[in-house]
Amino acid sequence: MNNIFGYQPGRSIVHQLSGGTKLLIFLLLTISGMLSFDVRYLVLLMLIAIIGLKVAGIHWKNVSTIVKFVAVFALMNLLLIYIFAPQYGTTLFHSKTLLLGHGFYALTLEQLFYEFIVLAKYFFSLPLALIFLLTTNPSEFAAGLNKIGVSYRISYAVALTLRYIPTIQQEFVTISHAQQARGFDMSKHAPFTQRIKGAFGIMMPLVFSSLSKIDEISRSMDLRRFGKERQRSWYYEQKFKRQDWYFLIGVAVLVILEILLMKLTGSRFWYPFS
Repeated sequence: MNNIFGYQPGRSIVHQLSGGTKLLIFLLLTISGMLSFDVRYLVLLMLIAIIGLKVAGIHWKNVSTIVKFVAVFALMNLLLIYIFAPQYGTTLFHSKTLLLGHGFYALTLEQLFYEFIVLAKYFFSLPLALIFLLTTNPSEFAAGLNKIGVSYRISYAVALTLRYIPTIQQEFVTISHAQQARGFDMSKHAPFTQRIKGAFGIMMPLVFSSLSKIDEISRSMDLRRFGKERQRSWYYEQKFKRQDWYFLIGVAVLVILEILLMKLTGSRFWYPFS
């Protein structure tokens, strides 16, 4: 199993940014993109995120599983939007251009445009999340959270969660191999019901093993009196460098661009076919 969420050290300019900078970039771009329904702005964010993946040196084999999972989820979401609100696009853009069919489920250009906007939000937010997770040391991330005002107790808990995800993946593989050694065929050639049964046989030991490790870590932290002090220092804390300020200024420009687009169009929505 590929280490999907684990931190991958590197020498790219993205890796060299401080944890606080990457956290701010991720939050600002994600929030601005989710608030906007201007496809021009969303396509721009999508291009920036894809270029960021290339610059960070993130390889397809390391993210293929999560990308495929999110792609399936996104397609299901688009289908459900059409099933439960097939005319939402026409209501949103105050126009109706019929393409196919008739009645409540008539396919319109406005609905397709709206669903493309929803898909674009996935295409920019997922690469941003992958860049952040795969290029940020969990300890740097915790220090970054604490730097912007989050309690160090919460910051440390988040860092432990991120650090433990690769361990869970490795334990899943180990338990899976053990189950297969006992005769449980979980390959793609096995019947679907047999694979489901094998998955349950993996999940239960994995859950109990994870709970045991959580209890062990909690007791160790209690013995070291973690949380007693109001503040703490960070070994991986990084100060903002010149390159951090350059990236933050670039993100500020993007946020200002979104505000200008909203003022020009008079709303968060932009429809070029009206």
